[in-house]
Amino acid sequence: MPELSTLPAGELAQLHERLRTRYERFRALGLSLDMSRGKPCAEQLDLSNGLFDCVSADDFRAADGTDCRNYGGIEGLPEARVLFGALLGARPEQTIVGGNSSLAMIHDTVARALSHGLPGGEGPWGRLPAVRFLCPCPGYDRHFAIFALFGVEMVPLGIGPHGPDMGAVERLSAEDPLVKGIICVPKYSNPTGVTYSDSTVDRLAAMPTAAPDFRILWDNAYAVHDLTDSPPVLKNVLDACEAAGHPERACVYASTSKVTFAGAGVAAMAAGPHTIARTRKHLSLRTIGPDKVNQLRHVRFLRDMDGVRAHMRLHARILRPKFDAVQQVFESRLGGKGVAGWSRPQGGYFVSLDAAPGCARAVVTMAGHAGVKLTPAGATFPLGRDPQDRNIRIAPTLPPLDEVRRAMEIVALCVELAAVRKLLGEEDLAAL
Repeated sequence: MPELSTLPAGELAQLHERLRTRYERFRALGLSLDMSRGKPCAEQLDLSNGLFDCVSADDFRAADGTDCRNYGGIEGLPEARVLFGALLGARPEQTIVGGNSSLAMIHDTVARALSHGLPGGEGPWGRLPAVRFLCPCPGYDRHFAIFALFGVEMVPLGIGPHGPDMGAVERLSAEDPLVKGIICVPKYSNPTGVTYSDSTVDRLAAMPTAAPDFRILWDNAYAVHDLTDSPPVLKNVLDACEAAGHPERACVYASTSKVTFAGAGVAAMAAGPHTIARTRKHLSLRTIGPDKVNQLRHVRFLRDMDGVRAHMRLHARILRPKFDAVQQVFESRLGGKGVAGWSRPQGGYFVSLDAAPGCARAVVTMAGHAGVKLTPAGATFPLGRDPQDRNIRIAPTLPPLDEVRRAMEIVALCVELAAVRKLLGEEDLAAL
C-alpha cells in the first residue's frame, strides 16, 4: 500500500467512502469495548487467589512473632521490607512498605515536600514562588494530575528510545533552582514502553542541579512486568545516585497492583537514609500502622524474587497474545500508509499510538461512537495538552483477546479515516 499522502485526490475520495462505509458497519454493531485503563483482566486476578489461603484465624503472626492484627510497624513487616526492598533494588532498612497504592506514596512525597521540605533543602517548597517538575512525555496522566492538584508547574520533555531528552534535563536542572525534580516511569515507560538506558540512569544520578533537594521520583511500576524471555535490565538508580555522591536524590516506588490484586495489593518506597527517616516520622503521625495482615499474606504467597518472577511469567502468558494482536492489526491495517506509528513494547501495560498530527482527538471520538472507549486524547501530556494532538494510549490488558482484536480493527480504521479526511482538507475530522 503506498503512503496515503501520495494518492491523487480522486483516489483519496474513493478510499474515504470505503472507510466510512466500513466504519458505519462497526457502529451498527452496538459494541461496548473498554480500552481506557491499564487494568488486569479476571484471568490475571485469578492467578493470585491463593492469597485468600495465606493467613487464617490461627496463623496471623509474622516471622518475629508480631501479631499482624494489631497496631504498629510503621515501616512495614521486616520480611516485607526484605521482599520489597529486593524488588526496588534497595536494602531493607531503606525500604518502607505500606498500603496498596504506590501512587498514594508519590502523592504524599510531593505533599510533604511542599509542606515541610525534604532533606538537603532549605525549607518547604510551598514557600517558593514556584515549583517545577520535569515531565517526560508522553507520560502517565495520574502523575500529572498530582502535580496539577498541588499547583506544581510541569515542564514537558521529549522521550526517546533511551529515556528522556537528557540534554534538556541537564540544562534545566542546572540552571533553575525552582526545578525540584523529574518524575519517571523508567522501565516500560507509560505509555511508550521505553526502558531507560544505563547512560540515562547514570546521567540523572550524577548531573549538577541548582536545587540542592532535587529529587528523581522513580515510579518503577512495571519493574517485573516482562512480556519476553529476554527483557531489558534497568540499572539500579539508588546505587547510581549513591555512587555519584547523591544518596538522597532518588525516591523509588512500586506496588503489586498489577502483580496480585489490583485493589488489595502492597506498595513500597525506597530512598536515602535521611529521606526514609523523615518519611517514617511523618507516617507515624499519619497512621498507627499499615495493613500488616495483607503484607504477611503477600510475603507468604510471593515468597521471594524468584517467586515473583515465576508468578509474572504466568501473567505474561495471558498478556502476550493481546499485545501481539495489537501489533498484528496495526501492521496489517496501518503499516506502510504513513498515517501512524506505534510502540512495540517488551513489557508493561500499554502501546503508544501516534496518529497523524491533529488527528488524535478525532480518532478517540470516532472510536467512542463505534463502541471503543479509549483514554482521552491528550491525557499523556500535562494538563491534557498534546501539542501535536497525535498520541493515544492503548491499554489491551482488560478485554478478552477477541475483543482486543475487534477494538484494534476499529481504532486502526479511525486512524486511517481521520488521516484521509485531513488530506482531503476537511475541517471536522470526526464527522459522522
